[in-house]
Amino acid sequence: MNQPIDFSNLPAPIKFTIRVYGILLDADKRILVSDEFIRGNYFTKFPGGGLELGEGTRACLQREFKEETGLDVTIGEHIYTTDYYQQSAFNFNDQIISIYYYAYPVNPNDLAILPTKTKHFDFTTEQTANPQGQAEVLRWVEWNDLSEATVHLPIDKIVVKLLKQ
Repeated sequence: MNQPIDFSNLPAPIKFTIRVYGILLDADKRILVSDEFIRGNYFTKFPGGGLELGEGTRACLQREFKEETGLDVTIGEHIYTTDYYQQSAFNFNDQIISIYYYAYPVNPNDLAILPTKTKHFDFTTEQTANPQGQAEVLRWVEWNDLSEATVHLPIDKIVVKLLKQ
């Protein structure tokens, strides 16, 4: 499926970074994404984040959802784990391994009060004032509008392709 990588041109990674992401669909079959401003760059990705030492992948995703969305979620079926070399977009010394699961709100009524935006990268001026800063806003994407172009990270694009099959 993926083309072989010529590792001779890539710097050797110093460490692995494991990231865990959740695919959350609402009753209208919209998918939740996170628009993020990180060190002067804009990214759309799925909610989730870094695995901490001593933490399981499902517990990580529950914690990340609570931190990023305020939602309590249960973690469902595994969708995908990175199966090729991926250099971090943020730290070129890191190799990224990403794990994706379905996520379900413990209380589906909480989705109605989830603070979301309707436009891409709808940040306040204060959120992006510091070019070295970081900010995120949540947004629903209609299932029919979801495509690989919706998200920016290479592994997320693979997951979108899998979801749409």
